[in-house]
Amino acid sequence: MPGYIHELDDWPLLEWDGKRVADRLAAVSRRQGRFAARMEGLGFKLQAEATLETLTQDVLKSSEIEGEILDREQVRSSIARRLGIEVGALTPADRDVEGVVEMMLDATRNFQAPLTAERLFAWHAALFPTGRSGMARIIVGAWRDDASGPMQVVSGPYGRERVHYEAPAADRLDDEMATFLDWFNGAAPIDPVLKAALAHLWFVTLHPFDDGNGRIARAIADMALTRSEGGAQRFYSMSAQIRAERTAYYDILEDTQKGGQDITSWLLWFLACLDRAFEGAERILADVLRKARFWKAMEGQAFNERQRKVLNRLLDGFEGKLTNAKWVALTKSSPDTALRDLRDLVERGALVKDGGGGRSTSYSLASIVGEVARPAGSA
Repeated sequence: MPGYIHELDDWPLLEWDGKRVADRLAAVSRRQGRFAARMEGLGFKLQAEATLETLTQDVLKSSEIEGEILDREQVRSSIARRLGIEVGALTPADRDVEGVVEMMLDATRNFQAPLTAERLFAWHAALFPTGRSGMARIIVGAWRDDASGPMQVVSGPYGRERVHYEAPAADRLDDEMATFLDWFNGAAPIDPVLKAALAHLWFVTLHPFDDGNGRIARAIADMALTRSEGGAQRFYSMSAQIRAERTAYYDILEDTQKGGQDITSWLLWFLACLDRAFEGAERILADVLRKARFWKAMEGQAFNERQRKVLNRLLDGFEGKLTNAKWVALTKSSPDTALRDLRDLVERGALVKDGGGGRSTSYSLASIVGEVARPAGSA
């Protein structure tokens, strides 16, 4: 009896419960349409800010799923620069950050272009610019060759590893990937959202690269979802939701890859996860609108570059308390300059001083934007 889905006689022909999937798909598609219409009602500037935040989350969380933590400011700055979005001073990005951003933007901005082996090789090379995954040298920009053994997904300590999955042998990859790419680029009679779910499962099942398969699978799914909407604007992050449900994600993949032809459970999970991703998008939208209201309330006031940088960091969800010492670290200024900047913002009503004093003094954004205090003498 076959152990994995790719060993089935009819692979890659798969089947599912059409009624159950159609009902879930209809509900998700309605929500997707309503949210897209809502976003279209925003001005260009707010749309751009929402897109920037969504893509930042997508890049960060897709990498986090694989245990790689990227610098948020580097990711945000790299995306903003490439999209021509004004965000003030930009943070220089490391090459590994630039590579992930390049892949994600190519998938979602050039979504109508065919997906080819050469394009996938370019994505892979962008993810691993040094030719290494951690300390290990890997094949970059080409399919794996299994020279060091079969491609397996394992967990557990050395000597007591648990094999969760074993991918098809390397000598099958040319034919398998050709079949996958023909299907992905073809006009298959399937809803494009379902195509995103199938593409994700199919690619990660083939596991054609030495590393980076999960990130590339999610980029392919994002590409298919973008095609389903017919526009490059991204207002929700599937990767961020998968990151929040990482254990369930790995469990459903393993169950599906060890199951039979029926992949109903995978499709239902993917659609439910996508539905929950719209809830995350609502939070992003709320943050974008809050930020816009804050700057509207501050309209007409001149802030120096240091102040704008820190205020935006606070609006983006700064972790912990803002103190004089953190201001110094963020702005590379002296303690005296930091104190003057902070006092100025308190006087203008942009910040409020928290309880405590001395070295423990901390500051927060004015809590109710509509009631931000104006400096004395202003209208």
